Amino acid sequence: MDSIFITGAGAGIGLATARLFAAKGWFVGAADRDASALESLRQEIGSGNCSVHVVDVTDEGAMQQALADFASHSGGKLRVLHNNAGILKVGKFEEIGVAEHRRIVEVNVIGLLNVLHAAFPYLRATPGAQVINMSSASAIYGIPDFASYSASKHAVRALTEALDIEWECHGIRVCDLMPPFVNTGMVKVNEGESRLFTNLGIKLVAEEVAHEVWSLVHRPQLHRPVTFQFRALWPLVRVAPAGLTRRIMRYLWTSEA
Repeated sequence: MDSIFITGAGAGIGLATARLFAAKGWFVGAADRDASALESLRQEIGSGNCSVHVVDVTDEGAMQQALADFASHSGGKLRVLHNNAGILKVGKFEEIGVAEHRRIVEVNVIGLLNVLHAAFPYLRATPGAQVINMSSASAIYGIPDFASYSASKHAVRALTEALDIEWECHGIRVCDLMPPFVNTGMVKVNEGESRLFTNLGIKLVAEEVAHEVWSLVHRPQLHRPVTFQFRALWPLVRVAPAGLTRRIMRYLWTSEA
């Protein structure tokens, strides 16, 4: 049986992904800080189809133990690692406390490093292993009102690119998903803090992104923009002069919808 380990599996994209892969017959390792959410997931998909791990991705030792526990249920194999855990705080940079900026980096970047490091032995032991990191459309250019979050997703993109080269010799493919705003609790609680939500819209739902994870498993690519519109714009954005991208971003940030 193929296996997937998902961080941030208690809600939103992670929960939708866990449900989808379980329905497809995969063994699911679900990690999250929310014990009650994980217990609900276990009851929903069945304890024989999953293992649940109450853990904070920023805790290196706890992540190593969680992956070891998962591997004890999966025969030491890990076909797909889905690094989904992340947090968001939107607003003017100077009005967000340094502790909150630091927490974003700790979860979205240091947490990612912890999980990748802990998962590597099990990925290496699994033919066709794959990592799917959750990046973001905000990894294209620094996003006002999202400064530290956007910076963290630039880091996710860079890690994806670097490890896809480094881990090729181990037979591990590393990819990322780059969705725009997704209608999850994390986004909704921040919705009133930036005009960008109104100007760009919150059009995706978690289940759509989960299906993109499934598609990426079967058709890997380094970066996968989510939504048809973003896929069409992606090649243009990558070659556009930085000054042009800046003007567009500034317009979206300041204009009234």
